[in-house]
Amino acid sequence: MATDELVKTTGIANHGASRLPSVDVDSFNIEMKDEDGFLGDRASKGAFREILDRWRKPLRKTGEDPFGKEPSENISKKTLDEMLVGDDTEASAVVHSAIEEFAQELAHVTRRFLKSKAWAKTERIVVGGGFRDSRLGELAIARTEIILISEGFKIDMRPIRHHPDEAGLLGALHLAPSWIFEGYDAILAVDIGGTNIRCGVVETSWKKAKDLSKASVWKSELWRHADDEATREGTVKGLTKMLKGLIEEADSEGLKLAPFIGIACPGVINEDGSIEKGAQNLPGNWQSSKFNLPASLIEGIPQIGEHDTAILMHNDGVVQGLSEVPFMQDVDRWGVLTIGTGLGNARFTNRRKDGGNGKDRDSTENCRP
Repeated sequence: MATDELVKTTGIANHGASRLPSVDVDSFNIEMKDEDGFLGDRASKGAFREILDRWRKPLRKTGEDPFGKEPSENISKKTLDEMLVGDDTEASAVVHSAIEEFAQELAHVTRRFLKSKAWAKTERIVVGGGFRDSRLGELAIARTEIILISEGFKIDMRPIRHHPDEAGLLGALHLAPSWIFEGYDAILAVDIGGTNIRCGVVETSWKKAKDLSKASVWKSELWRHADDEATREGTVKGLTKMLKGLIEEADSEGLKLAPFIGIACPGVINEDGSIEKGAQNLPGNWQSSKFNLPASLIEGIPQIGEHDTAILMHNDGVVQGLSEVPFMQDVDRWGVLTIGTGLGNARFTNRRKDGGNGKDRDSTENCRP
């Protein structure tokens, strides 16, 4: 399907848009570098495991490593959390030491973001990604905040409030145009990763809370496409099948689905739905000029209910951050960092409403220097 046909079909904002219904996306997927390479690699899930391994080495030499011969990358977050509060003080000390060193690295990376023009005057940062879903992750975030505050930064850092798996779906609501919330009960949401694809039906609960703070994931499904060694085309077919199944389930339960699919996807998303860069971990070449995921999905799901399907795709870090929109109304400028295989990032400026009349103020008011 040609790009111009896709735009006419959706009739909504461009993919990867910088202006969304509730926020302006000031930047996303920034790739900063230092002498050692990409800065985000210093605060990734893999970086924490390397740090943990370094703290185990001295004990390994004396035969007193509390984790035995288990490779650091295979030790679960649950096990590490248990070690933090367990009776083995040496094991607890190793984990605490790794948390402290990782927090120093995360503080270094965050400091660089805060000093960049794109992140100027950021007041709050929410931290998501799989690493956040653990006690050790929460401690690392809190310690990072303390380090930055001690250096004079006026910043509030907090873990993302929803489970990262759900945040990536809930954020899709804030990609959707406002008409959806009046006439429908829920939307379809997709969160694409290098290992998994998660699809869900997200209830808006708009009648309970106009700010979408009561929204919830009604049902979700997970497919570990990496286990199946799926091709790019096979992944699209699998995703289409998952979405069709969710449409049938919602219909059978009397849930009125909006003709809208919000997609979170790694990389820099172009306005026509193609991916410029950053999708190298996905199966096959998703950055090809001949591949367009939204267009492919519309071919497979041309209608939802009686209406043409509308699709909007954005960067996965942006979408995960958007799940926090209802809870960020006490600040103007805020960001998200997602700690996973890499370090996802996005910075937002809230678009305030005047007197609850639903009309946005002139955007220049929120973009003043």
